[in-house]
Amino acid sequence: MSKIALVDDDRNILTSVAMTLEAEGFEVETYNDGQQALDAFNRKLPDMAVLDIKMPRMDGMDLLQRLRQKTSMPVIFLTSKDDEIDEVLGLRMGADDYVKKPFSQRLLVERIRTLLRRQEAQNGTIVAGESEDTKVMERGELSMDPLRHAVTWKGNDVTLTVTEFLLLQALAQRPGFVKSRDQLMDVAYDDQVYVDDRTIDSHIKRLRKKMRTADNEFSAIETLYGIGYRYNEE
Repeated sequence: MSKIALVDDDRNILTSVAMTLEAEGFEVETYNDGQQALDAFNRKLPDMAVLDIKMPRMDGMDLLQRLRQKTSMPVIFLTSKDDEIDEVLGLRMGADDYVKKPFSQRLLVERIRTLLRRQEAQNGTIVAGESEDTKVMERGELSMDPLRHAVTWKGNDVTLTVTEFLLLQALAQRPGFVKSRDQLMDVAYDDQVYVDDRTIDSHIKRLRKKMRTADNEFSAIETLYGIGYRYNEE
């Protein structure tokens, strides 16, 4: 049973999310602020942490920075609607993904399961099966390992969030075919979450930027204005 730490100063969120995760078979610890969580983590680390960014005593950014000095355990940030700068900073500091408030609890559960599977695979505690969902996908210079949530471009590692990974996977599965923004929304979000076109565009923009850290001439993701996006195998 995986242990999940929830850190948020909103007691309603702590209570409702904890109930959902426990119903899904997780062991859950809750903390009202970053300092309280850090004190507990210094005694024993959970398997994963879900952190609010803005909290009293110690915010999520400070807590993440201290955690990354001692552990690579998965961390998801909970961010408010207008926290794009915080999202970018958090990802640069080592957060694995973020979910915007208000959020679907089912979406959060799926993000948690995905990151835990990736961590288990990296630790060698699970064995990949040969299915379309788990086998490595090769598309030209791109290699994607869904089970390990690993991406390489021209042999260089590229670190993506869960959402970015899902979007790239959806595009690369059928090179040359156009995916509309609505189709990409269905890939990245469940049906209880509304996102507008700009959200997908922002994810694609960050995805391209990360791929260009491995190759500044990366151009495999093509924008078809008014239609959607297409992956062109190079």
